Amino acid sequence: MAALLLSACGGGGGNPGSVTGSSGSGSSGTGTAVTAAPTVSVAFTNAGGSASNALTGPTPLTVKATVLDKDKKPVPNAIVTFATDATLATFTPSAGTALTDASGVASVTLRAASLGAGGAGTVTASSSVAGSAVTGTGNYSVGATTLSFGTLSASPASLQAYGSTVLSVDVLAGSAKYTDQQVNVNFSSACVTAGKATLSAVVATNNGTAQTVYRDKGCANNDTITVSADGVSKAATAALTIAPPSAASVQFVSATPTNQSIVIKGQGGNGRTETATLSFKVVDIFGNALAGKAVNFSTASPYVTINKASDTTDATGSVVTTVNSGSTPTSFRVQATLPGTATGGGADISTLSDSIVVTTGLPVQRSFSLSTGSFNVEGWSIDSSPTVPATRLQVLLADAFGNPVPDGTPVVFQTNMGSVGSADKGGCNTVNGGCSVDFRAQNPRLPAANTPVTPCNTGSGSSPDSTRRGLATICASSTDGTNTVFAKTGIFFSDGHLTYLYLDGTATAFSGGIDLGSINGLSTKNFTLRFEDLNNNPMPAGTKVEVTNVVNGNAGAVFPATVPSVAPHTASGVDDVSGANLAASQGYTHTFSISSGNTTTCVAKSTTFNVNVTSPSGIGISIPFKLSFICP
Repeated sequence: MAALLLSACGGGGGNPGSVTGSSGSGSSGTGTAVTAAPTVSVAFTNAGGSASNALTGPTPLTVKATVLDKDKKPVPNAIVTFATDATLATFTPSAGTALTDASGVASVTLRAASLGAGGAGTVTASSSVAGSAVTGTGNYSVGATTLSFGTLSASPASLQAYGSTVLSVDVLAGSAKYTDQQVNVNFSSACVTAGKATLSAVVATNNGTAQTVYRDKGCANNDTITVSADGVSKAATAALTIAPPSAASVQFVSATPTNQSIVIKGQGGNGRTETATLSFKVVDIFGNALAGKAVNFSTASPYVTINKASDTTDATGSVVTTVNSGSTPTSFRVQATLPGTATGGGADISTLSDSIVVTTGLPVQRSFSLSTGSFNVEGWSIDSSPTVPATRLQVLLADAFGNPVPDGTPVVFQTNMGSVGSADKGGCNTVNGGCSVDFRAQNPRLPAANTPVTPCNTGSGSSPDSTRRGLATICASSTDGTNTVFAKTGIFFSDGHLTYLYLDGTATAFSGGIDLGSINGLSTKNFTLRFEDLNNNPMPAGTKVEVTNVVNGNAGAVFPATVPSVAPHTASGVDDVSGANLAASQGYTHTFSISSGNTTTCVAKSTTFNVNVTSPSGIGISIPFKLSFICP
């Protein structure tokens, strides 16, 4: 009794009033109480609501996680996160999360990851209660669903070219169709992979059967269809017999060189070739390329040689042959024929290439053309800039048949005044039979006799260069080492200062003005003025000519209103760009008209006006004129 009383009063060193426990139940041997904690428990049920942890492809499970607080009371609206091995099973919803209901229960659906998935796994349910993380687990098993294919059928199994057939296969569970859920069936074949047939690559079963349509696109061979699916260990196959398409036509595709011109034998080089390459293509009635077709080549021309008389089309339906030129200029076409394609007593399928020309390929003198953008540049006292030339020179070259010479034919330019060409070369190489260079006004400005020496002033067919002051002679030439062709042209280095004026063809002083005399007051005065610089050369092209400050009269439009490009010319006005036979005076004539303005009543009066001449650089002069209108 004494011992009991002592214990109750805290004797023996105890701490009365302190009780602890583990997980909220029982007490330890030391007398310390354990604190209760929240819990999550995991359970599985099948579609009928019965407890089950056996999962298969056709039979999903419901996973239920019950969340209780430390007092074992349900926790509503708690977020529960479910996790498991994704290779075995998946959740619906896919996020794997759910809220607890009033009973503290959160549910998700557990499905087999695939029909072939098998093994055992664990579902972990995690939540948070009053700031404390709690988890619970439950184990389940996954049983693989064993499926097989029935016979893969094709109706029909033999196809004409570009025909179609229906492919059908059953998915079986044992000996019966598997209809618990859809199965994705994969269809494939070699012709489909090659792009020569089409079908749906993946087809879902409908009531246990997968069906698709196969269409030929020119496979021209037997094909094997293979089907496979997850959960089906053995694939099924079916053989198709497909007729090859018939050739419908052979088409000419291209010729190289692209200008369809080659040179005669022995004239190759410098961008010229003696060989033409011709490409053809064989297609069926749908325009699709046909491989493995024999093609024969021929030509009616005896002056060329076909290097390959026959060939077989490649995978793209293409076939190629080459033709070498002979020693005679000619034109020819190559015929491509498909042997054995004649029907109804007709001819074999064939086609002709475009016409190919065999030329000399060398420029000839009569087809050598040289032209300039402007014959009279303002260059006597003004230099061109490095970037803005005074004008440009162009050459056009053709061979004996009038065909443009091959690209890359070199042309050399030389001049006795100014400079021509570019910093890297004094010429150009032709493109499509022509090319051009810059010409700049600069020193020297006085030509020396036949300096420099050029093909234009030496050798057969040449003539001496002009030594006229202010006239540059430019020579353009091309040679292959034995044959040289050339042409030359003159360009005036015109001065912007007006020096000589010709009134109606007569030299006239203009420093003090010009009196045109008198005419009837009802008449119109028509007159001409020719303007020339200090060398009797034309004023610069683009020089503006206008009538201004008209008093007591009317002025008609000046024609032309600007100085045009004036080529060197003879006394009779015939252009002679070589400068060999030039007139002393090279100016250009402009037409003017002045009237009193009175058309019915004659009024005596004096009219004054100015003629302004302004060069492109802005150098100008204003010449006063006087004209009297009288009434006799």
